[in-house]
Amino acid sequence: MRGRIVCFGEVLLRLAAPPGRLPLNASAAATAPGGADANVAVSLALLGHRTAMVSVLPDNALGRIAVDTLDAHGVDTSGIRLLPGRMGLYFLAPGAVGGASEIVYDRAGSAYALAGPGAYDWPALLDGAAWLHVSGIAPGGANGPAHAVPAALRTARAAGVRVAIDASDCASPWQAQGPDAAAPLRHALGHADVLFAAPHDLAAALGRPELADPAHDTDAARAAFAAFPRLTLLAWTRCAQADADAHELSATLHTRTKTVTGGSYRLSGSVDRIGTGAAFAAGVLHGLQCGMAPDDVAGFALAAAALKHAIADDAMPARAGWRAPAHTGGFDAGH
Repeated sequence: MRGRIVCFGEVLLRLAAPPGRLPLNASAAATAPGGADANVAVSLALLGHRTAMVSVLPDNALGRIAVDTLDAHGVDTSGIRLLPGRMGLYFLAPGAVGGASEIVYDRAGSAYALAGPGAYDWPALLDGAAWLHVSGIAPGGANGPAHAVPAALRTARAAGVRVAIDASDCASPWQAQGPDAAAPLRHALGHADVLFAAPHDLAAALGRPELADPAHDTDAARAAFAAFPRLTLLAWTRCAQADADAHELSATLHTRTKTVTGGSYRLSGSVDRIGTGAAFAAGVLHGLQCGMAPDDVAGFALAAAALKHAIADDAMPARAGWRAPAHTGGFDAGH
């Protein structure tokens, strides 16, 4: 567990309507800080790793509460700057029966989006780091993050810091904007040692729609390793959904020489599916930091993602004893 794990991205305020209510029709909403990269930092901190969050938050009560929340989970927040502006929001309407959950983002013009590249002193922020984890949404986001990510990646490479990028569901929105809208993401992925991206994400990022077909999973993995020479591990989860309350979750990890799976879990009665991807990413990074074999990494990470379904709000209170006995489909929560 040597070296810090530095996470970069936007910290958002989550507003969740009660089940069966739309956000604007609800008389009350549950609020909590969230955001994929912050969730990864919290999960890894609770697993015993030294983690740090790098971001920009508004210099007001909301920004300070978010910082205090991360502090309380053991995340180093010295890399978070408080600047004038607003906090990015997302509104969640939980799914039920046959309807999926819906999320509406309101992040344009946030303090994070408006912060220029000079807001981040990357040599200092990455000093002593083992990993840099970033979301794939940042390179194609507002001007500030779009410029900050390339600088962070260049600094990480020069300092020998390994890079993990979560590109899940990041490329598709850009694809609709034009044939080369995903170019910033594609450039960023060229720096990744570890990549979280499903075949449909790779299809959009690489401009090869045929790779989205589940029958071409092997081709998608081969295409990723061919396109990104630094890449050593590619991981994704897959959800086969019966309805909003019942689905089967599985995971696959690819290295350049082998493919392993974490088994699968049949899940029903989910409390909250938001943050499951971050729990999976944190599980993978934990396994790599601890020197686990790929099979064990896949099993641990899938168990973390599955168990997140039973936890409300974004962050995952991880436990180092989790394992995924895939042959039974059961849970071993450890201690």
